[in-house]
Order: sequence, then structure tokens, then C-alpha cells
Amino acid sequence: MTLRHMRIFVTVCQCGSVTAAAEKLFIAQPSVSLAIRELEEYYGIKLFDRISRKLYITDAGKQVLDYAIHIVSLFDDMEKEIRNWDNIGTLRIGSSITIGNFLLTKYIKLFSKKHPNMKVQVIIENSVDIERRIMANDIDFGLIEGIPHNPQIEGEPFMEDEMVIICGQDHPLSKAGQICIRDLPQYDFIMREKGSGGRELFESTMLIHNIEIKPIWESVSTRAIVKAVSEGIGLSVLPYLLIKQDLDAGLIKSITVNDLILKRNYYLIYHKNKLHTKSAKDFMALCKCNGEKGLPGSPRKI
Repeated sequence: MTLRHMRIFVTVCQCGSVTAAAEKLFIAQPSVSLAIRELEEYYGIKLFDRISRKLYITDAGKQVLDYAIHIVSLFDDMEKEIRNWDNIGTLRIGSSITIGNFLLTKYIKLFSKKHPNMKVQVIIENSVDIERRIMANDIDFGLIEGIPHNPQIEGEPFMEDEMVIICGQDHPLSKAGQICIRDLPQYDFIMREKGSGGRELFESTMLIHNIEIKPIWESVSTRAIVKAVSEGIGLSVLPYLLIKQDLDAGLIKSITVNDLILKRNYYLIYHKNKLHTKSAKDFMALCKCNGEKGLPGSPRKI
């Protein structure tokens, strides 16, 4: 098997058809079909089910794809390194929403001073989607809230943050001082979407106490959640980093819940087989260096 076979297979999977893959690779369609057939014969497996002129990747094909993506990626990374592309290339970063809104711009600005000729491409999505992009090699590494779930992905903590339960100024709990964790289910909650690292932390912590919280609202927009909370529609749980300004401005209030501290780490994540260029290593070192300084003004010492 050759790198060419792997690259053709990955492209067919990405494009969803032999025809589209041939067009993208600028080769003849029969050459693409032959490469796929040779792969199947070599490994003695079926990579695709062909139903109604459409391709559906098999379970065996998915396993081959996971390896093929990173075989091709390692070769491309080697080419960049040897050709000194590291000084003039592109760094692809994925970030969860909290980190993307409040940390990433600072990191990129510091990085660009050291690597003025490097381009930085950024994708901001929730943590689950960032992991998916790592596996597809759409990005070189990611910055997410919480640990990665895929065993193929490595994670290194670089900063700590704390989730804060918040209410509006006119909410009955705004003057309650402290409440018991068992009292939380009686209140309406407005939460981030499923796949959010913060929501996952909160729900898993509640499960430890045998408590289930069913939100009345779900939103990908932190600003929409803060607005709803400030209007007294319900409680929410958000990263301190995201709501510090709103707390300082008095738009919302934090609530102290007995026996509940929602600390979590921010993680640098990358595929375990990923070859990091010098610029990627520099960016990750920058994140760790700044992360060690922590977050000033946190409601609890982190």
C-alpha cells in the first residue's frame, strides 16, 4: 500500500463519492475506483457498502480511515517541517466558545509577535465538535473546557476556571446567602447546549448527588442566557471567565451552594499521533505560560 492509496481513500470519504474525489484530486475516476479496490483486496475487507449508487463506509472502513487520516497528516507535517514551511505556513486551532471569546485573541496576538509570517486559522465551536475536528484532522490542536473523551486524543491542562451558579438581582435567591444543593431542582434553569464542557461538568456533578436538572431553556449564546437570567427567568451555570464583567456590573449575582464547587481545567488537546511543528509547540507553550497566571478576581481561590 502507498501514501497515494491512503490519500485517495481519505478524499473519497471526505467527498462522499468517487466522482467528487476524482475531481478534487485531478485524476481520472477509474483511477480512484482502482485504488479503493486495491485497498480492499490488500486488506481483505470491504471499505464501503454501495447502495443505490451511494457509498456508505463500513465499520472496517471507519477503522482504516482513522489510521489513513493521520498517515496522510504525518506525511504532510513532515513536508512542512523539512521545507521550512513552519515559518510561513498556517496554524489551525479549534477553540471552545468560552476560551475563544476571552483568551484566544490574546494568545494569538502574543504568538503573532514571535511568528509574524504565520497565519492562524481559528474555528470556535463547542468541545464535542472540536474533538470531532481533531479526529478529522481539520485542526492541528484544540483548546477546550474539560477533558477529552476520545481515547485517540491527548489532553494537557493549561488553566483552571470555576463554574458559577447565577441569578437575577430580583430573583428570590439573590439575597439567600447560601442554599442547599438539594434545593436546586425546584428552580428553573437556563443552560448551554448539550456538548458544552460547562454543562457536562454541571450535569455530571449533579448526578453524583443523584440530582437531575432539566433546563427550561437551552442556548448556544452566553449573552442570551445572561440576559434571560438578569430578567429573572431562571438560574444558570456559566464559567466565571464569561460572566465576570456582568457580575462586576451588577447585572447578575452569584449564588453559593453548600457542598458544590464546580472547578474545571481548560485543556490543550491533539491527536496522539499528531506531529507538532515548532510553531504549534510555541503556541501551546504560550497557552500554558499564560494559564499558570490564572484568572484574577475569581469568586473563589482556584
